[in-house]
Amino acid sequence: MIELPVNATRWGIGLFFLLNYGLTFGQPYFDTHVTNNLVAENSFIHQPADTRIPPEFLAIKDQLPQPVWQNRPDVIQCYWRTWELAFGNLHPAHPAVGFVSPFIDPAFNGHIFMWDSGFMLMFGKYGNKVFPFQSTLDNFYAKQHADGFICREIRESDGTDVFERFDPSSTGPNILPWTEWEYFLNFNDTARLRKVFIPLLAYYQWFHTYRTWNDGTYFSSGWGCGMDNQPRLPKGFNPEWSHGHMSWIDITLQQILAGNILIEMAEKLNCTNDLTAIKDEVAFLTKYVNTVMWDEKTCFYYDKFQSGTLSEIKSIASFWALLAGMVPDSSVKSFVSHLENPNEFDRLHRVPTLSADHPDYNPEGGYWRGSIWAPTNYMVLRGLSKYGYDSLAYVIAKNHLDNVVTVFNQTQTLHENYAPDRVQGNNAKDFVGWTGLVPISVLFEYVFGLRPNVPSNTLTWDIHLTDEFGIKKYPFGKDGLMDLVCRQRKDKTQKPLLTIVTNVPFQLQLTWEGGTKEIQVIPGITKY
Repeated sequence: MIELPVNATRWGIGLFFLLNYGLTFGQPYFDTHVTNNLVAENSFIHQPADTRIPPEFLAIKDQLPQPVWQNRPDVIQCYWRTWELAFGNLHPAHPAVGFVSPFIDPAFNGHIFMWDSGFMLMFGKYGNKVFPFQSTLDNFYAKQHADGFICREIRESDGTDVFERFDPSSTGPNILPWTEWEYFLNFNDTARLRKVFIPLLAYYQWFHTYRTWNDGTYFSSGWGCGMDNQPRLPKGFNPEWSHGHMSWIDITLQQILAGNILIEMAEKLNCTNDLTAIKDEVAFLTKYVNTVMWDEKTCFYYDKFQSGTLSEIKSIASFWALLAGMVPDSSVKSFVSHLENPNEFDRLHRVPTLSADHPDYNPEGGYWRGSIWAPTNYMVLRGLSKYGYDSLAYVIAKNHLDNVVTVFNQTQTLHENYAPDRVQGNNAKDFVGWTGLVPISVLFEYVFGLRPNVPSNTLTWDIHLTDEFGIKKYPFGKDGLMDLVCRQRKDKTQKPLLTIVTNVPFQLQLTWEGGTKEIQVIPGITKY
């Protein structure tokens, strides 16, 4: 029998057992993960590491898409500098810390971010022939917890999560399905779609289980939603770390978006997974948001407080409604009109993340209190396209690109964000990073107007510029490569004259201010 020292304290007993018997008293850590059986099907978790070394920029520059715009050499210079910065942020896989694929770093703090990575890959897709940018997300899937959780921020140094999973700031925004879907639309890569579907579904289910209020809406925090310091929470709550007992409009809308995409993925893959719960949730949330979180007087969507009242803050968060495709036809015109109101979102540099009529709006930006950010602008553009507002999308995109390039002309770099009421870059420099969206994706997809849908073998070319412009070595699917040139026009109503060189056939959907035309393009050189 073990004899304890007389008058031993709890700490003394613990020390006695440790020194004499190597035993300790105390409550052990309980693993509270409730296992989601889908995670056992996540093949990324045990995937062998892809240890290829990322290429140097100069070694592959001539293999990247080559934009042509003789009247705007500054845009072309900014474009190439963007790729140069991006390739400077590529890293090989880190098998020792559980990173299974090479990746692009957000150019911020030595961590990979779910929010940043999701958007960076939307320009990285144009460099897919020389580096597997999409594989960046493999490292998040490989770190999925047994219950489906994926941390929003993971250290590159040791592969550990930055947040505990029940912290309101620990994860999100849930844009990964959108990122994977955009990749699928560009490459028709069914094999990858099938591989990512399971971890995306498990993550969606985790979000539903652990991020909902009893009315079915979703919550997060300033950091969790990605817009750190927006003044959205009620008084007394920390804007960065607290959920504020609030229904968050962006997080709720993003779950509608994610659910819709998962349903579409399942249809493409002929999956046998039962998605009835997701279909029901999407239908419920769509009705709830349009009934409860929409204000008919101001024609805008708002956060909802615990009291049931709506916030009066008009945030760019609400425009996720367009991308989610859940704005009723009867409301969309009045909702979109906020983007054309100079007192709200139509500023010198469009689109500010906080409406200019708010007392906390900062004309210099103030981070998320008015700044222009590449990811949220890209989200707005994509949402406008979904509802057919392509002309407005072009105007916003051209304004956005012009402001970013003007700052580039002054500084020779790209910034983390930009001022709304003056031509000014803010915060981190050489930020590629998601600012790479502007000189690459925004240029290609909205200023030049080229938007592919490879699974349907179609390419939309929505032409607004009257200058001669185009792209050489434009990628289309896995093997397609095109040279696309539009000749100079006297005005926007003149039918575009095109020269197309392609090694694959496709259906061209041509639009311009004066009309539309569908053209079946065959391999070879063709003039239209």
